Amino acid sequence: METNKKYYPIAFALYFTYLVHGIGVSILAQYKQNFAEKWGATTLTDGTFDVSMVLTVIAALGLGRLISLPIAGPLSDKFGRRVSGLIGITAYVTYFIGLVFSPSMYVAYAFALLGGVANSFIDTAVYPAIMEIFKKKGDVGNLFVKFSISIGQFLLPFMIGFVAANTMPFTSLFYLSAILLAVAGVLMAVLPFPPMLAKVEKADSKKSEKLKLTGPSLAIVILGFTVTSTFILWLNANQELGKLYGLADPSKIQSYYALGTVIAILITSYLINKKILQSVQVVALYPAIAAVMLLVIYFVKVPSILLVGGFVLGFTAAGGVLQLVTSLAVELSPANGGKMTSIVMIASSLANYTILTAAGAITRAGGVDGPLYLLLFNFVITAIGVGLAVYVNKKYAEKTIAQVKLAS
Repeated sequence: METNKKYYPIAFALYFTYLVHGIGVSILAQYKQNFAEKWGATTLTDGTFDVSMVLTVIAALGLGRLISLPIAGPLSDKFGRRVSGLIGITAYVTYFIGLVFSPSMYVAYAFALLGGVANSFIDTAVYPAIMEIFKKKGDVGNLFVKFSISIGQFLLPFMIGFVAANTMPFTSLFYLSAILLAVAGVLMAVLPFPPMLAKVEKADSKKSEKLKLTGPSLAIVILGFTVTSTFILWLNANQELGKLYGLADPSKIQSYYALGTVIAILITSYLINKKILQSVQVVALYPAIAAVMLLVIYFVKVPSILLVGGFVLGFTAAGGVLQLVTSLAVELSPANGGKMTSIVMIASSLANYTILTAAGAITRAGGVDGPLYLLLFNFVITAIGVGLAVYVNKKYAEKTIAQVKLAS
């Protein structure tokens, strides 16, 4: 494998950062009632607090990310992955501590925007750095970014249970996350990073590579939108589908989904590493399977199909496909790795906002059958992604044939 073992420690630090990020992206949602009470939310008739203000704060994470991504990518390419990563870590620590001390939703909203900024700078540091550490195996390396996030999300319920069992303040995990990120920041500050490809190219040539969006690269960017849409729509519809189909415990769907995600990362890494499949083939094959599964769930209206569907969609929609799309984007313009990461993540963030807005309108219009209409909507978006991925595969095949002819 084309890599240098002296950079393995920083790779570990980068993965560790994403493990904590896996906790960070989920933890606020787990304590909605606590924060709603803290920020003076109204009490509902069933004795619980109105959590709408907390949901507004959670949405600010996506907005902060969207605003800062156009800045984070170019900064990462110009000043280096370490600088971008440390900015992200500093902002993330501030976000966790700021939430704990926020006296109102408005103050928390500002800190949540900062949390979104943190996400952007960490993304544009980690994805290109992993590609530069593992080189030709960078796509497999970036799959383990998703694996790290999944491990963090898997551990979170146990951590919440530990805090509750020991009657610790609900803010304990926020302090712990800040401390763990600070440790990751120290490691990021002292451990060596690999040379950036852009810097190497400048040493060999007076002209640096300019970023050009070609047909295939544009298709890959749009894939960032479609693959995100597939799992975002499923995550926001599966519980309602469970109730509609008469599933006794709809929460089980999420467990099967998470299991599918983790298994997918391990199997996909093996398939790519052994050259059984290429990354570009995976980003076409997995969404195609997801599209078929969505139709099966729509037509086969039995409770058990949701558990099967949860696993299959966790495997094919959330099992690292977005990470492979990002790797392909960076591969197309390695000297502009930060910018390409930014562009794909902007597409992904837009999906979070626009698709969920559309989903809300579809659900309201569809009434009781709203979740079924969301399945069809999800199928259409996913099918568009499959078409784009087939186009990208065709272009990659043409490029490979041309390279072989040139070599001969």
